[in-house]
Amino acid sequence: MNMRRLGKTGLSVSPIVFGGNVFGWTADEKTSFDILDAFFDAGLNTIDTADVYSAWVPGNKGGDSEEIIGRWLKKGKVSRDKAVIITKVGSDMGQGKTLKEQYILKAAEDSLRRLQTDYIDVYLSHWPDADTPHEESLTAYAKLKQQGKIRSFGCSNYDAALLQASFDAAEKAGLPRYDVLQPEYNLYERASFEGPLADLCVKEDIGVITYFSLAAGFLTGKYRSKADTEGRAREGRVSQYLDAKGMSILDALDKVSAETGAKPAEIALAWLLNKKGVTAPIASATSLSQLESLAKAAKLTLSGEAMALLDKAGA
Repeated sequence: MNMRRLGKTGLSVSPIVFGGNVFGWTADEKTSFDILDAFFDAGLNTIDTADVYSAWVPGNKGGDSEEIIGRWLKKGKVSRDKAVIITKVGSDMGQGKTLKEQYILKAAEDSLRRLQTDYIDVYLSHWPDADTPHEESLTAYAKLKQQGKIRSFGCSNYDAALLQASFDAAEKAGLPRYDVLQPEYNLYERASFEGPLADLCVKEDIGVITYFSLAAGFLTGKYRSKADTEGRAREGRVSQYLDAKGMSILDALDKVSAETGAKPAEIALAWLLNKKGVTAPIASATSLSQLESLAKAAKLTLSGEAMALLDKAGA
């Protein structure tokens, strides 16, 4: 498996990052363990989670995904140094969204305890916090890095102006900056990343790991009408893609699928791997057959014609 350099972090991540939001939600613990075993057996090495996953599930409290990953790590099938663990801080865990220094320092300890590890490889600000100066949050990350509790840090859901402002604040205060960005980006949702944000990431050598890479499963091709989404865990999210643009993208994926023999999901992920500024997309699986498909996507090469067709469909 060809690993990818994650900006200036010094870390190498697999071309597909596993989305751990499904752990404790649509994948129970046994399924989660089986999938993680198969993910690493396939030569992939990077898991994404967050402290808030999966608090939206009745009966869950948040931290559920991290706890499952922690128990899996404790099992010892994969040594800790062979896994790249990404988690996030700042979502509402009962206190509202916040990136205050003291909150970050405490939340990091909580995540470390749940993950049963001494360090987090990549720690991300999950959402912007307009009430906290960049310098305060960056000070917390600098302390955690100095203590060896995190190896690198970054942010999620920042636009170009906000990311640049964080760089300016870091430089002025003599603090380390964000080196990783996690934006929403896929064949359907393109406007928020393409353009100024992608350009800034390339210019500053920021590692970019995209989320909703398969548009909540829409780009797998299994949802083509309202009837297909009814009763599904992601029904509300997927329904928004069932429009003319969404159908145009599915048509293009079907054409490339017929030419390559690859599944629509594999093609959608390979498209992201070819886009300017992208290090690796995040994708989830809840079965071993889906996991196998993710591994294939990591090795899929798309022709210039296929890329052009997909670009046009989702423009």
